[in-house]
Amino acid sequence: MRDDIIIRLEEPKDYKDIVSLVLRSFREGTNYSDGTDIIALIEEIRMSKYYLPKLSFVAELDGKIVGHFLFSKFPLSKSADGNHGDESDIVMLAPVSVHADYFHKHVGVTMLTLGIQRVRDAGFKGITVEGDYHFYNRVGFKTSSEYGIFPTSGYPMTESRCMMCQETYKGSLEGIQGYVVYDMYYNA
Repeated sequence: MRDDIIIRLEEPKDYKDIVSLVLRSFREGTNYSDGTDIIALIEEIRMSKYYLPKLSFVAELDGKIVGHFLFSKFPLSKSADGNHGDESDIVMLAPVSVHADYFHKHVGVTMLTLGIQRVRDAGFKGITVEGDYHFYNRVGFKTSSEYGIFPTSGYPMTESRCMMCQETYKGSLEGIQGYVVYDMYYNA
């Protein structure tokens, strides 16, 4: 973990820089998105009842924004078809973006480690994320089915290990189970 990365709450003045960062991050870092759908998802989350302004961050290095990520409330569904419960003890980590100039420089691990601590401090019991398990396992995520939380759809959902969860403290996800269904967002 780096000691020169600072995370802080995103502010409206950051939005233009966030858009540029996200577009470049996804265009250069993925083979499934040019970033426009990710920008739309960020805007959708910000306008939803699930948005948590106190858990929406930018990462800075020497005064420059080098990362963006946010956590939002995420109700689990009782079935794979939807039917969300009122579960508000879980947050979803999405999306996560690192400035393309800072790929493979430990920015992502550092910013998520600091952000996950903020989720713990806020009192949430668990975090879901979908993505590259090689990366997210490095910051404590495990396959979600180990916790009784099951994937239903999404990309890069190439296999079940792409849907992951993390307890915020040992045993915090006991008794919490369900399905990850993204039907509350058009761009997810």
